[in-house]
Amino acid sequence: MPKDHFVHFENARLLVVDDDPILREFAAANLATPKVEVEVAADGDEAWHRLSRGDFDIALIDLDMPVMDGFELIGLIRADERLKHLPLVIATGREDMDAVDRAYAAGATSFVVKPLNWRLVSHQLSYVLRASRDEAFTRKTVNALRRKVAVQDEILSTAETRLERLAGMPATVGQAPAGEAPVGEVGHLRSDIERLRHDLARARKLVG
Repeated sequence: MPKDHFVHFENARLLVVDDDPILREFAAANLATPKVEVEVAADGDEAWHRLSRGDFDIALIDLDMPVMDGFELIGLIRADERLKHLPLVIATGREDMDAVDRAYAAGATSFVVKPLNWRLVSHQLSYVLRASRDEAFTRKTVNALRRKVAVQDEILSTAETRLERLAGMPATVGQAPAGEAPVGEVGHLRSDIERLRHDLARARKLVG
């Protein structure tokens, strides 16, 4: 089989969901490579059980199926915390745009039209998965930055609280007469506190 029909991405597990047994055979033959594992399911219910048990990178889903159709399956996937970001490419022979609109509203990522051109399907799956992985990397980076900022904010808040407590301590040792600036060690301490308070304010602006 020409390599042009292969899905051009590495180390991926693809789930193909369609009630047509011939299409499932063609999908397994045209989309599997040494690095791409293809599993098939005959309806939405079987696909849901497979998705619940295994780690898939992308799914190709038909809309018109018995037992559980593609619309219901998409809804279940998007409602599941573990699967909600799974890229879903819809395969449909319908010509009415209402079906496509419903699929997108339910959470579809992209779609291909039957009869399937396996070469085009391969490129579409490759593109969608690559975009999904890029999005996942960005999402992971943003979450890591948010956690880092939260930790920095907690450290700054703790430091500010301690500084306020120090600033409120009575200067009993080396205290200057009323109306005069503090002298000696206490005066240096107050000066250091003010500088630290200023540095903390600047740090908060940078973090924010």
